[in-house]
Amino acid sequence: METELLNNTGQLTDQLLPEVPVRNNFIMANTEDASLQDLQHKHIIPVYVKDNEPLIGHYDFIKRVYEVAGHVFGYEDVANPIARVSHPIKGRIPEARNKPAGELLESEKTLYYERMMFLIEVPAYSDEVGGNKLTLTVGGVKAYNLDSLYNKKGSPEHFKVFVGYKNYVCTNLCVSTDGLLTDIRVTSLQELQDLVYEMLIRYKSMEHLEAMRSLVNYELSDKQFAQLIGRCRLYQYLHQQQRKDILPLQFGDQQISAVCKDYYRDKSFCRAENGSINLWKLYNLFTGVNKSSYIDSFLERSANAGQFVLEIQQSLDGKGNNWFLQ
Repeated sequence: METELLNNTGQLTDQLLPEVPVRNNFIMANTEDASLQDLQHKHIIPVYVKDNEPLIGHYDFIKRVYEVAGHVFGYEDVANPIARVSHPIKGRIPEARNKPAGELLESEKTLYYERMMFLIEVPAYSDEVGGNKLTLTVGGVKAYNLDSLYNKKGSPEHFKVFVGYKNYVCTNLCVSTDGLLTDIRVTSLQELQDLVYEMLIRYKSMEHLEAMRSLVNYELSDKQFAQLIGRCRLYQYLHQQQRKDILPLQFGDQQISAVCKDYYRDKSFCRAENGSINLWKLYNLFTGVNKSSYIDSFLERSANAGQFVLEIQQSLDGKGNNWFLQ
């Protein structure tokens, strides 16, 4: 079913989205800030090799999700998008093919970024968990490396979109599985729009908040934390058959080491004086180190952090034996 989206004037807008200053680094690894003006006016759009037809550009993706969010939550309550990009693909116009790189004029250069992630905050929908302010956030990821550029127009394009909460204390993103679509394959902006709309309508924000709020009431002792970290390091070396009944852990050894460091040193989420740590803080240690992930793996790991900690909570409740705590 197609969804008609109207702005607060009653008509679809085609104007440039307002520019805003960068407020935070919600992801850090190998990324840089990208202004909406640059995305719209300076970055070229890749095309399909077989027919030279364009794919959906980063700016059009952001703009359409912004329109959907404005329709669902109200434009007056939706902040302007902020974006970060990685993996630049540089080129030059044909007339400059023989120029040395140092002599190229800006008008002779071409550029687009293979990967892009953006956030749109909805400040009117805010709450508090564990003394931390959380704000509802919508966003998405586009990675052209997932598309088959050697095909022609009409081939599915890949997108990832999410709705969750951003922790204002640390800019960590809290994403649940019911607010996440990681394998969208569409051939038009209209198809993309409809899937984003369905996700936002389906998302149970209060249930997500209550699940996170409950983590404050559970804690691990220092010995349980040490056991957990040891098992996290062992997990990647298990035989595939041994892993089949264990929740997959998508965090690598370097990120687990960062969790250990932050367990002692993080100003907001470190251990208590007796060495214990509640599950809300543990969750934020994992979402914090996730900011070192590349754009194309960020959302999957963010959701995995939530699943991982919720399974620990169930084990502490006596609902099953969690391998990571055995």
